[in-house]
Amino acid sequence: MSAQYAWSELFPVRHPVTKTSDQPAASPLGDLYPPATEAEVRELEERLGVELPPSYRQFLLFANGWGSADDCCLLRVEEIGWLRDVDPSVAESWSEPKPENSWSVPDELYFVYGHEQVSGNMRGEYVSDTLLAGYWDDGVVLLNPHVKTPEGEWEAWYLAPWLAGARRYTCFWDLIAYELRVGVYWVR
Repeated sequence: MSAQYAWSELFPVRHPVTKTSDQPAASPLGDLYPPATEAEVRELEERLGVELPPSYRQFLLFANGWGSADDCCLLRVEEIGWLRDVDPSVAESWSEPKPENSWSVPDELYFVYGHEQVSGNMRGEYVSDTLLAGYWDDGVVLLNPHVKTPEGEWEAWYLAPWLAGARRYTCFWDLIAYELRVGVYWVR
């Protein structure tokens, strides 16, 4: 059994966006969409050919997306897909090995999270295989199936040009909890 993630504690005020609403969202980044159904999440998993990591799966069952702007949102189940398919230009720009870069980062540099992490110590060879979960500012939210915890969580990335790489987290829950707490990318 997977851990229960307290999404309602991270998003205490819930103002779902209705599909027929013509009103702009009240918060800077929009509001939560109504939850995805279990059937919708299972259909997404079947379409992708994978079982989603528990924290991300539970988020979709809590809210089927968040935000109202194309450049600042978490995607709904019908929009989620592999980066190489949904946004191939981003996948190609971050996947291309450049002569001055060595994409293969050793484990002792790669598996560092938190403030000691260096955003350039990412593995570019993983980029095209990541799951696109959202956009904000000039970056993307990605889930990396190549790095999994024993509980089935996938590594989560905020990949942005200004970082010259990715800010990586052990799971989607950690990424969202940190970004909401810090408020740099989510709340203006």
